[in-house]
Amino acid sequence: MKLTFLGAAETVTGSKYLLEGAGLRILIDCGLFQGTKNLRLHNWCALPIDVGTLDAVILTHAHLDHSGYLPVLARMGYRGPVYCTRGTRDLCQIMLRDSAHLQEEEAAYANRHGLSKHHPALPLYTLDDAEHALEQLQPLDFDQPKRLNDHACFRLLPAGHILGAASVVLCVEGKVIAFSGDIGRPQDPIMRAPMPLAHVDYLVVESTYGDRLHENADPAAELADLFTTTFRRGGIVVMPCFAVGRAQSILHYIAQLKATGRMANVPVFLDSPMATSVTQLYRHHVGEHRLSSTEANAISSAAQLVRTVDESKAILARHGPMVIIAGSGMATGGRVVHHLKAFAPDHRNTIALVGYQAAGTRGAALAAGAPTVKIHGDYVRVRASVVSLSSLSAHADYAEMLAWLHSIPEPPQRTFVTHGEPAAADAMRRHIEETYHWRCEVPLYLQAVDLPGAAGCSCADPCAEVANGLAVKSE
Repeated sequence: MKLTFLGAAETVTGSKYLLEGAGLRILIDCGLFQGTKNLRLHNWCALPIDVGTLDAVILTHAHLDHSGYLPVLARMGYRGPVYCTRGTRDLCQIMLRDSAHLQEEEAAYANRHGLSKHHPALPLYTLDDAEHALEQLQPLDFDQPKRLNDHACFRLLPAGHILGAASVVLCVEGKVIAFSGDIGRPQDPIMRAPMPLAHVDYLVVESTYGDRLHENADPAAELADLFTTTFRRGGIVVMPCFAVGRAQSILHYIAQLKATGRMANVPVFLDSPMATSVTQLYRHHVGEHRLSSTEANAISSAAQLVRTVDESKAILARHGPMVIIAGSGMATGGRVVHHLKAFAPDHRNTIALVGYQAAGTRGAALAAGAPTVKIHGDYVRVRASVVSLSSLSAHADYAEMLAWLHSIPEPPQRTFVTHGEPAAADAMRRHIEETYHWRCEVPLYLQAVDLPGAAGCSCADPCAEVANGLAVKSE
């Protein structure tokens, strides 16, 4: 086998891994690069593989840094299957369309206001490209074996994190190679704990929080304090928020806080059509998360849903106190940018960062205490309080990652640490080496490695190979 790291190496986004073996070329994940400009430019460069030679794409989950490049792949001519879980299929139908719409909208805005060096500014992909990509999705149940040919098979195991998120476990040429995807937290209030692995020959593992431990704090209490402090001074809470997972967690806590009287009865706006649509999906995937039907309904009614642009603009004319939850999670685009432009200059307001902020994003600048942020070509003064709440993270920290790896009885032949900023990835490597004494390395972008298969193995039934003792059943 041969494994090439086409993304999520030396950075936390752009997840793409090309696995070659058993006469197949398989792309695991197909994500967008996000963050600094030099990373985003990778999205515009030709993919260094011939997409016509790809046999399959397998997605771990629907977040755009794992799925958002699919429309480009479709435009480049890929017509094969894109395997994923049913939850990922449902989310991609929302997210890829929304991503295409935003890119078309931002290109049009740049053209109207002369904000681009390119004439005309073009979107990375269009809604038509996204529709073509969506036609290729082939959903599978969790833990359902899928044979690719006589020598290769895979399964998708629950990874927590968000709806549909999975670890991809393949048996190729007699060897088991696992891709963790993004691993959720074991005590997440909404998603169930990730399923641990058993035997693995080769492992690709994420390291988003490889150098950090989450605070042992009560998210509900933190939110209650933040709301009380801001409302007391007549301020507005603006929450840049990932539409998938994080928005629903916040709405869950807000519903609880209002029901118990720990939060003032102020207006709460969910200004994200995508988050609104995603929230409805929790009713259709009840067995996949911890929420009861009643709780799933409660998150849908915890905020006023803002769908149209005119409704969003109307919020800008309102005065506090109120809460505005809007995409995107790293404040890189979408409606939250307009709210930041309007409300960041007022010292009474609070900007609450509730997720990971990749280097080079507007959210990372806010978290670092930048006195100004650039929005639509102008520098906007930040006088609002900026608060980061790590207790709401949907990613396991390094201790939780080590606990998830503990179930693997024998050291993998090689472990590759990806999907982290350089310091986080190297810290995760050290934690794994010092705790489990595995052979562990941090690959470079575009690095290719050979993974020896089983000598003389015919892999007559790779599906059985994957099934036999591969997954340790959890809750």
